Amino acid sequence: MQESEPNLRTSEAKWTPSLIEAGFTIIPNVFLQYQSKIFQLEPMDLNILIHLASFWWDADNLPHPSKKTIAYRMGVHPTTIRRRIAKMEKKGLISRKYKTKAANDYDFTDLIRRATPLAENMIKKTRERTEKLKRGEL
Repeated sequence: MQESEPNLRTSEAKWTPSLIEAGFTIIPNVFLQYQSKIFQLEPMDLNILIHLASFWWDADNLPHPSKKTIAYRMGVHPTTIRRRIAKMEKKGLISRKYKTKAANDYDFTDLIRRATPLAENMIKKTRERTEKLKRGEL
């Protein structure tokens, strides 16, 4: 693929149009940067959050994959997923909205609320660094 190809989006130029068309998941960098220090997320927890996010297509339609589906994708037992989600819920990172005849909905409101000040600080630092670069101070 050539970078000069017309109308090629940045994500397609990096990953190829086929991979992007097959689907992608948006995860804010703040979760990666503060994974262990602030959110106390172990690698499996972050993996589960990414899988949950991959089912969240519209803001007003919470993701609701089954634990069995996530477990299958990750190659672990559903009990592992259940336990890790319960721990994340206890930490106040996600909340489950229980359903009796379908998979639970997963709400990220608390995680987003906790991450927002961190993201705003990251933005501030990036802007300050950009201004220093423009002034030749770095």
